[in-house]
Amino acid sequence: MPWDTFARDRLPDGDLLPKLLFDVPRYRFEGDLNVAVELVDRHVQAGRGARPCLIEAASGRVISYGQLAADIDRVARVLTEDFGLVPGNRVLLRSPNSPMLVACWLAVAKAGGIVVPTMPLLRSRELRLICAKVQVQLALCDDRYLEELVAVGVEDDTGPVILPFGDLAGRMVEKSADFAARATDAADICLIAFTSGTTGLPKAAVHFHRDLLAVTEGLPRQTLGAGPDDVFCAGSSLAFTYGLGAAMLFPLRLGAASVLVEAATPEALLDAIHDHRVSLCFSVPTGYRAMAELARDRPFPALRACVSAAETLPSRTMEDWMSATGLPIIDTIGSTEMLHTFIANPPEALRPGATGKPLEGYQAMVVDDAFRPLPAGQVGRLAVRGPVGCRYLDDPRQAVYVRDGWNLTGDAFLVDEDGYFWYQGRTDDMIVSSGYNISGIEIEEVLLEHGSVRECAVVAAPDERRGTIPKAFVVIREPAREGPELASELQAFVKKRIAPYKYPREVEFMASLPRTETGKIQRFKLRDMELARAAARTPGF
Repeated sequence: MPWDTFARDRLPDGDLLPKLLFDVPRYRFEGDLNVAVELVDRHVQAGRGARPCLIEAASGRVISYGQLAADIDRVARVLTEDFGLVPGNRVLLRSPNSPMLVACWLAVAKAGGIVVPTMPLLRSRELRLICAKVQVQLALCDDRYLEELVAVGVEDDTGPVILPFGDLAGRMVEKSADFAARATDAADICLIAFTSGTTGLPKAAVHFHRDLLAVTEGLPRQTLGAGPDDVFCAGSSLAFTYGLGAAMLFPLRLGAASVLVEAATPEALLDAIHDHRVSLCFSVPTGYRAMAELARDRPFPALRACVSAAETLPSRTMEDWMSATGLPIIDTIGSTEMLHTFIANPPEALRPGATGKPLEGYQAMVVDDAFRPLPAGQVGRLAVRGPVGCRYLDDPRQAVYVRDGWNLTGDAFLVDEDGYFWYQGRTDDMIVSSGYNISGIEIEEVLLEHGSVRECAVVAAPDERRGTIPKAFVVIREPAREGPELASELQAFVKKRIAPYKYPREVEFMASLPRTETGKIQRFKLRDMELARAAARTPGF
């Protein structure tokens, strides 16, 4: 069978690849391997086909492993027989979380294709860039989200062939559920995930079949002690690798069930946790902050662990959630480049405010700009390595992310004497003012303790006298209070709680903060806005 080698031919050169660690044997996968077979077919072959696999949160509809296996096979036949899919072809997926999306995802993988997941709210301009970057031939799309995808090829007729879910479902009826998985290798490409754009133009991160299984050996087993009787629920899209792990890879690898929430509002997520006896919840700090206000009078008898990622977890959010539910939040950090979590706060020795310690099988250190390891207590750049690592598709930024075999995540951290890593912000979010190094994250933590503050972001703003100053962009609970008086109150509030030189010299109130589709604050947009304002004030600045 012919193979499409487009993606394979555009992988980084060997000297730019990270050094992978397989000291822990369970992370090593070699030889013939297909992720769809491991996540679904294996359970059916072992007699577990009747077990619940996917649960639609709103309708309560339950799809068993056997039913999902049949749907995957039928979709794979449509792709290969009706559309000529060959191994290595890139297939774009566009849909909110749903059983059909999961079936499509795994059908592409089973047929040897490469999944290119996209956030359902991306616009045609963003989709056009993705399609051009990876040369997408086919797109599978929820019928409700067709408009922006159709617009991709309107200007020059170069967009992908689009198969709406409705049409796909009609074709599936005519297909048999006996598709033989393509003979893929552990090191064949299965996924191209685009970064969320917190620092600008998204990058295309490439992952192999083995990577998708390797991450299931870390967080769910080591930190959460998860098993087949757990019920997972994620408040993040499958297009976001955090959501991919939480909603599909982790539960299906374990033979557990996953509750799929289409629109993960705080209310919908809490309903799903309650109604379907969710035991493991995955969300982001802003999600937990919003849910804490609604969860106080609701019982969640099956819930036993809550995981956070994507941004730093403020201590105030942890306290509010604990007060509302009696459960702590396990903070973690991962990246699209590393696919999922590499550091987590150990539940048995949880240290509030810390991100945690490296998972077994991973190594992490804090380095300076010359790549020299820093002692405990000093802020520097986070370097990580483990059984997965960064591979950008045809992108010179590979040489920036990988250095001496380590992955430089772009995060600023310090590590304490006990080996706990503490998040200080993105490296480009660090503020240097009058010679002082200031963490905007630290200021944000304090501001969030003020009762008037709903959310905030602190970045460096140009200043003629100090170089830059900390500037706070604040969203408050009662917009009527906006004004100089509240700004002064917030500045004084910070001064009383941390070193006075760290207080925000300027405060600007906003209706909302710029965010990526995954909910991360785009601080670079706030910095760029301040640079533009400074340039306008001072020609030649």
